[in-house]
Amino acid sequence: MHDQLTIKEGREVLNLARQTIQGHLGLESETSKIREEAGLAMKCATFVTLKKDGALRGCIGSLVPDGTIYESVCRNAVQAAFHDSRFRPLKRQEMESIQIDISILTPPQPLHYKTGDDLLTQLRPKVDGVTIRHGMNSATFLPQVWKQLPDPEQFLGQLCRKAGLDTDIWREGLLEVEIYQVQCVKEDA
Repeated sequence: MHDQLTIKEGREVLNLARQTIQGHLGLESETSKIREEAGLAMKCATFVTLKKDGALRGCIGSLVPDGTIYESVCRNAVQAAFHDSRFRPLKRQEMESIQIDISILTPPQPLHYKTGDDLLTQLRPKVDGVTIRHGMNSATFLPQVWKQLPDPEQFLGQLCRKAGLDTDIWREGLLEVEIYQVQCVKEDA
């Protein structure tokens, strides 16, 4: 994947996410100093991931562009900090120990396959983010999830579980599958 943001823009988007969350916590915020320059004005889907002591603390995003990178990061930062249903809303005292990762997504591409084995051969661990759909059920894992689930069978099984499906349904060739790649920018731990 060709990087969509420069190093400087990556730092700016991380500052934007942090300052947006701090503003919602009533802490000093300087988001007005971060301008929506060329790179941040691109329309791209984003995910904002919050970690505390290396553990997931919130992650919200979109798979399709819903505004500019600037708008999407602001919106998803607030959602990850205060509205991820898996976690209680972030508190002021936690902010100092939070690390922020931002993923800028490429447009999703359908992955055509016939069998589970065919699907396994087409996936690129640590490169592809994967979205699955079956009826009304769907879920996605960012490429970063491959670090926790490096085995493709386990990765697909857990993704099916996340979607509320049987963990082996991917073997039957019944899922709609899309892949995407990300440019990930992270704060230092």
